[in-house]
Amino acid sequence: MSNQGFDDLGYARPDTDREARQGLPEVVYGPGKTVAQIAGVVTSLLQANTGPVLATRIEPEDARAALAAVPDGDYDAPGRLLVWRRAAPRGYRLAVVSAGTSDGPVAAEAAAVAEAVGLTVHRFTDVGVAGLHRLLAVRDDLVTADAVVCIAGMEGALPSVVGGLVGCPVIAVPTSVGYGANLQGVTALLAMLSSCAAGITVVNIDSGFAAAMAAHRIASRR
Repeated sequence: MSNQGFDDLGYARPDTDREARQGLPEVVYGPGKTVAQIAGVVTSLLQANTGPVLATRIEPEDARAALAAVPDGDYDAPGRLLVWRRAAPRGYRLAVVSAGTSDGPVAAEAAAVAEAVGLTVHRFTDVGVAGLHRLLAVRDDLVTADAVVCIAGMEGALPSVVGGLVGCPVIAVPTSVGYGANLQGVTALLAMLSSCAAGITVVNIDSGFAAAMAAHRIASRR
């Protein structure tokens, strides 16, 4: 770690040493920042690091403005992700499984982030437990994956079922999709934390980003 390890921009202090410590540069969280602030932080990280630089939760209009200010990046609209310097694929197979079509935005974020950091993503949509045959139809694809990101709202049952079918790491993402007693994802979160399928990793509500980064950390130890 360097003596300072950050770049003081006045409005932000980008962590310029994070790539050396963790293998990836700091990721920029977009909401609450102006386009100028996003561009400034991204520029600092690009200058200080060699790996991919990501900005999450970016709306299309802000993405266009940020790319005009900092060229040579690209925008994944479904995942709301800006990426500069994508990582080369490294052969780590990540299955991104979502229970319902309404979980799609969270799955899109997970897939976009995972692909940006070099994982090979295969998506399986609308395979929730209310129609178990849909999940069993893709079982062979899941058991050959290196890890599974499993996304579900409502009662959050899908990760427990997937966790009982596969031997690889399962990273569960509760979503805020559901009716009143879903409690904006809290019900799914507690169900996943209480799963009888031992060893499931659970991340924050609606955080496809966190799930992808957990998969990256697992992949980086291969």
